[in-house]
Amino acid sequence: MKLGIIGLPQSGKTTIYNALTRNNTPTTASAGRIEVHTGVVDVPDERITILSKMFNPKKTIYAKVTYADIAGLDGGSKGISGSLLNTLSQMDAFVHVVRCFEDDNVPHPNGQVSPAKDLDSMLTELLLNDQIAVERKLEKLVDERKKGGTDKALNERQTTLFTRMLESLNNNVPLRRMEFNAEEEKELSSFGLLTRKPILTVLNLGEGQKVPELQTDHTVVSLPGKLEMEIAQLSGEDAEMFMSEYGITEPALNKMIKLSYELLNLQSFFTVGEDEVRAWTTRKNATAVESAGEIHSDIARGFIRAEVVAYEDLVGLGSMAECKAKGKFRLEGKEYLVKDGDIVHIRSSL
Repeated sequence: MKLGIIGLPQSGKTTIYNALTRNNTPTTASAGRIEVHTGVVDVPDERITILSKMFNPKKTIYAKVTYADIAGLDGGSKGISGSLLNTLSQMDAFVHVVRCFEDDNVPHPNGQVSPAKDLDSMLTELLLNDQIAVERKLEKLVDERKKGGTDKALNERQTTLFTRMLESLNNNVPLRRMEFNAEEEKELSSFGLLTRKPILTVLNLGEGQKVPELQTDHTVVSLPGKLEMEIAQLSGEDAEMFMSEYGITEPALNKMIKLSYELLNLQSFFTVGEDEVRAWTTRKNATAVESAGEIHSDIARGFIRAEVVAYEDLVGLGSMAECKAKGKFRLEGKEYLVKDGDIVHIRSSL
């Protein structure tokens, strides 16, 4: 799972990136150059901590999320360049950083801090990019019909689909708000349309600044980016002292990482044992065999059954033996829909 951190110049993208990944990437502007910095972080999950205490394994592995700090977007009218578009298309979702802080030493590229205007500018640029891409696809479909020799049914199906998307975009409605069936999802999987991707907006506040009211169609989280970056780069003990001084009970970034994970409709299931306690990532409503594939493709191919215990039952009863005794240990087949927090052991012939 990879989320691209985007935003206008001087919005604090790299500050947020550093806070999330505990990196120390320079926060100076890139002068329009396309730069991408990547970092992987653990998804905070108290359940893993509790399971690790229960089983005392050799290794404890949390679910992961990857963030990419992407420079180069300026919200201008020139559109998105090919190389930058290729980078953006590879992301599973976007974290859009909107500047709210005032700082005379960090001039706003438009001369004035205006969160609502900056939010609209970036969302409009993504939407215009998709409009151009969809219009080009429709023109190509017309040319194919004129030349003949193409799959007429496919051409007709795609024409209907892309015409519907263009109508949505022309009405300033991003494609993430449209519903697509499984066949359409497959058709669109290779197009990398930007407004189809889930988006999380981060309001980058100054210290003590109130949260501005913004109208959006998606999730918004606010945090003081500079302060959170400073906390993230301290040792554990120093960070606790710092947070206590500022009355912070938990880094806001923990919430943001969890929201990033949920943004893509993902959930965790767990495998436990003396060697390893681990959180695995799978989509919500994934089947047991699909989830087995997240562990290893061979395990999915040789799937026999899944041994399942709910997290709450295991923690509440205290052991696997007690779960079996109380009838909370279940055998499930390929089509079982794995639930968030399930402890799963896959029996496989391979």
